[in-house]
Amino acid sequence: MKDITSQPLLTLEGLTVHRGTAKILDRVSLSVGQGETLALVGESGAGKSTVATALMRLLDSATVEGTAELDGEGDLLTLPERRMVKLRGRRLGMIFQDAGAALNPAYTVGKQLTTTLRRTLSLTKAEARTRAVELFRSVGINDPEGRLSAYPHQLSGGMQQRVMVAIALAGNPDLLLADEPTSALDVTIQAQIVRLILSQTRARGASCIFVLHDLALASQACDRIVVLYAGQVVESGPARDVLDNHRHPYTRQLKSCVLEIGTGEVAAPEGTVPPHSQMPAGCRFATRCPRALPRCWTEAPPVEPARPGASGPLDHHFACWNPE
Repeated sequence: MKDITSQPLLTLEGLTVHRGTAKILDRVSLSVGQGETLALVGESGAGKSTVATALMRLLDSATVEGTAELDGEGDLLTLPERRMVKLRGRRLGMIFQDAGAALNPAYTVGKQLTTTLRRTLSLTKAEARTRAVELFRSVGINDPEGRLSAYPHQLSGGMQQRVMVAIALAGNPDLLLADEPTSALDVTIQAQIVRLILSQTRARGASCIFVLHDLALASQACDRIVVLYAGQVVESGPARDVLDNHRHPYTRQLKSCVLEIGTGEVAAPEGTVPPHSQMPAGCRFATRCPRALPRCWTEAPPVEPARPGASGPLDHHFACWNPE
């Protein structure tokens, strides 16, 4: 993985999302460097996808607090919607979980891509078609010109996801949000799509936030990892450091879910995430943590550097009163 030393492209501070009385995200803070690939990992319901949709301002019926400073644009969470419309596609791109559901079944994939190209890059119809063929070819779609006239249902799941990658990259965004882009695909196609997204973003010098379940995949594909549990950041840092030198008990449990040859059986985390109405006032993992102390239930642990003297936002950090 590269050594990330550039200025942050995105700085997220205290992102909190309420749906009614439920606090879906609780003071989430992170940063993404120029050209960096960041993974958000955790179980279902951890809030990973909510972070991505909040950044795109696509959340409905939710109250959002905090700041999300995008380099040169200001706070994404407070920009006028007219400005956000211009940023989506140009500076921010998103690949959704289920391409079959995200693509419009009433239009050909070529129409959907050329419309995006004309809106974001102000191309003529002929220019957009030429560029669409180039994009389809770059993401590995065979017979790219012929595929422009295909409807989503006429393509396989892997091809649909490649179309989504092409659409998301059409405007050459600075930051790509990949929201579990392989969850609806079989294992053999998943690796292809991950490699495709990484190669395309890195070739463009773009940054990427991957939403993933798999800690091992995140460590192999991404520069840094942010571990989320029930809407809270519990650990973050360089990918291999988080995987090999984790300090938070939840990160260890996530790692134990990964099957490694010769290391024994998979050990799934015990218990379940409690409903939002029953979350502890302190660390939300206290209800399942084998190392929980009395204060864990009542006091939120501060985010601390894993190594004495480390203080930069890209260093290894964790939030735990009784770390490993």
